[in-house]
Amino acid sequence: MKLILGVSIFIFGILASHSGFAKEDTAGIFSGRVSKINVEGGLVRVRAQFDNVRYLNKRDKVSFWDVHHPLIRCNAYVVGKSNEYFMMRVPDYKSCLIGVTLGLGRYLQFYSQDLANNIAMGRELVDILLKKRVAIQGKVSRNQKELDSFTEKVNAVNERYKLLREKLEAEWREELGLIEDDRLVALRNFKDLQMRLDEIDLKLQKYKIEDENLVTDRWSLDPRLFYKK
Repeated sequence: MKLILGVSIFIFGILASHSGFAKEDTAGIFSGRVSKINVEGGLVRVRAQFDNVRYLNKRDKVSFWDVHHPLIRCNAYVVGKSNEYFMMRVPDYKSCLIGVTLGLGRYLQFYSQDLANNIAMGRELVDILLKKRVAIQGKVSRNQKELDSFTEKVNAVNERYKLLREKLEAEWREELGLIEDDRLVALRNFKDLQMRLDEIDLKLQKYKIEDENLVTDRWSLDPRLFYKK
């Protein structure tokens, strides 16, 4: 058994030396701990707590290894994912156990070129979004200044019309004062004329002249019996 393991490690080492691991994109390297294993289905659930796990998608290819034996690797692909966990299927699960120890709580390191590619695309998207944000932020600033200018314009209009209103109210009070003065003059004239009219009416009543000096005596209910005396 030890001989088989040694040969396997040797073969994996040779393959690793020619497989270009040194050229791997560091964005595709991450770590995690095994939390569940389904031996029959070759399924391994891994808890991976790193921010860029969001870029790891279903059907992405991954390779994994023991921290102490980075050249001996197993291949798998992602079949499911949540915020903290991802499930991978190891097609050649039994052969994988020869070089990589799998067990609950086992700490492993992973590499996924698909993850690195997804992160690269994410960076490009972030760069585009940042540029758009800068452009929109500039527009927001200009619009904010424009909105602030409206407040200043409203204040200026309010101040101008406040002065106009005060001036108009002063003119209004002055006009009302003039009208009141005219009313008082007219009232004095009216009372004076009314007084003179009453005096004339009194004199007319005093000096009233009747058409006849005789007065009809209405002593009876029968008008035919009326007579002047």
